[in-house]
Amino acid sequence: MDMLRLTLQTTSDGVMLDKDLFKKCVQSNIVLLTQAFRRKFVIPDFMSFASHIDDLYESAKTQSGGKVADYIPQLAKFSPDLWGVSVCTVDGQRHSVGDTKVPFCLQSCVKPLKYAIAVNDLGTEYVHRYVGKEPSGLRFNKLFLNEDDKPHNPMVNAGAIVVTSLIKQGANNAEKFDYVMQFMNKMAGNEYVGFSNATFQSERESGDRNFAIGYYLKEKKCFPEGTDMVAILDFYFQLCSIEVTCESASVMAATLANGGFCPITGERVLSPEAVRNTLSLMHSCGMYDFSGQFAFHVGLPAKSGVAGGIILVVPNVMGMMCWSPPLDKMGNSVKGIHFCHDLVGLCNFHNYDNLRHFAKKLDPRREGGDQRHSFGPLDYETLQHELALKETVWKKVSPESNEDISTTVVYRMESQGEQN
Repeated sequence: MDMLRLTLQTTSDGVMLDKDLFKKCVQSNIVLLTQAFRRKFVIPDFMSFASHIDDLYESAKTQSGGKVADYIPQLAKFSPDLWGVSVCTVDGQRHSVGDTKVPFCLQSCVKPLKYAIAVNDLGTEYVHRYVGKEPSGLRFNKLFLNEDDKPHNPMVNAGAIVVTSLIKQGANNAEKFDYVMQFMNKMAGNEYVGFSNATFQSERESGDRNFAIGYYLKEKKCFPEGTDMVAILDFYFQLCSIEVTCESASVMAATLANGGFCPITGERVLSPEAVRNTLSLMHSCGMYDFSGQFAFHVGLPAKSGVAGGIILVVPNVMGMMCWSPPLDKMGNSVKGIHFCHDLVGLCNFHNYDNLRHFAKKLDPRREGGDQRHSFGPLDYETLQHELALKETVWKKVSPESNEDISTTVVYRMESQGEQN
């Protein structure tokens, strides 16, 4: 849209955009624009919804208590006052409030993402030869396996270490890391994904518990044959040290919400199988020892991390990242948990809120009885409203005299949307 605005500002009055120039202006936002043209946004009144998000943000901001994680020195340096929330819908609608541009490490929030990569590449059956699917009922860093001598699930440290060993087997750590970073960038729509070497070094130096888990897994022959356990632990620490912002992580969450398609680029990143399995495990095992409570009260797939992040997915609607460093006794962000509770208290996003005769809640997905208006090629007032273009600007790309070239542009946008 920035390209479109710049072009229109520098175009003299009365000069029409031809088809090629118009396509060049909008190509980076084609997914979003196609949905706008066809009036098919999943949240039709997004401005109103964004206002509700702001209110929930302010409510959570008043929450005190919790403690910033200090067992990794780099995490202890974050201010407890940092608090940000970003939303990205499956249509690419975006809203952010608070400290959403500050980079922080994914830590355990990376666990569902690397599990999704493993299942995408290797399939469910292969991955679950090495790791279970059940909640453990134990602390996330316990030295404990299930009755089959496998880690209980990919969301505890033992399971995440084993899943790490499955990614790009046979490659060296540099190649593996580049591969995962490329995947993360695709999930984030090429928005910010970085790496904190200082956090990685801190993780490695203070990682006695994870080394103990690694040796225990090696003793129980939990790794694929020929695995270098120490190298895998280094890779594990590296992945925990991947940096995101609330804004980029919300796109990752939206990619999961969108069945594996990145809503910003329209690219398929993950298979439906990988997305389904990942969301299932996030729902049952994603919030440490609070997973059952979270599933009961919030009813949505989520994963928290000790850096203070909570990646939240509303399937087929949106992804969110909430970030605030102070943690409760379960290791979850105090403000983030409060925000998630309030969100589901306001909107019917809980998995079972849509049961018949259930109490009324706000449904941001509905517009006048859930009526969706189809796009007509001459409905320029609707398009102008959706694209938030000033009248004088929109006239430059709307046909006033039924000229073939301009009409073709609008029809071509519609037909491209039908192909997607």
